[in-house]
Amino acid sequence: MCDTCGCGQEGNTVKISRPGETDHHHDHDHEHSHGHGHHDHSHEHVHEHGHHHHDHEPRQKLLRLEEDILGQNKLVASHNSGYFEAKGILALNLMSSPGSGKTTLLERSIAMLEGRRSVAVIEGDQQTLNDAERIDQTGAPVVQVNTGMGCHLDAEMIRKSVKKLEPEDGCVLFIENVGNLVCPSLFELGERSRIVIISVTEGEDKPRKYPTMFQRADICIINKTDLLPYVDFDVEKVRSQALSVNPNLVLMELSAKTGEGMEAWIDWIMSQESE
Repeated sequence: MCDTCGCGQEGNTVKISRPGETDHHHDHDHEHSHGHGHHDHSHEHVHEHGHHHHDHEPRQKLLRLEEDILGQNKLVASHNSGYFEAKGILALNLMSSPGSGKTTLLERSIAMLEGRRSVAVIEGDQQTLNDAERIDQTGAPVVQVNTGMGCHLDAEMIRKSVKKLEPEDGCVLFIENVGNLVCPSLFELGERSRIVIISVTEGEDKPRKYPTMFQRADICIINKTDLLPYVDFDVEKVRSQALSVNPNLVLMELSAKTGEGMEAWIDWIMSQESE
């Protein structure tokens, strides 16, 4: 879990901001909570030959620390979930590799939900405000979370983002996670549902390469279907692999760019309103 990312490096800064804000208005979160000491023990993985009684201690310390991190995150996620439920907010956690089309899917979804249900967005990215600026153009309220060296959003980031965003009661809250199919799957945010997005330009083996992501997802969206005539991608093979990992997974095929297949996605969102 995050053994190779920069989440826990000392001095890593998380920034939460709205498009157009200047730097001094950012909410800075130095040495974010899930990263305290997280990687400080990385050097301890190098064992000295002949001293076997020390071999497992660093790994055990790291595992205990990671358990503490996930436990604390789960507690905050539970508070987030309670808040969303009390406010009637449908929080959806969108996860994928970079370039799968998450932001385009959001733009199309916002347009199609206009007049049907209000929308708010939390954008996660390591550095830029690009995605938040794109969403801002749709008119939907949005905040950007820049995770610095971190590879995922966590529940505390969402708690702070919601405080800044102040989403309407009863809205759909889209959370666009950092592009990564590993770490985001491990951190609950308090969301109602988890959506994993893959595109036809990616490999067909994603469900087997990243089983935890697909096991913990509620919906798998296969995006960019408009490109199927031009790429070597077997949709049925991917569907079969995804369902072998998670038989309860709901699969949808669509093109966020052209809009083909989007109605099924929007209908699913609207169907969650009464739950």
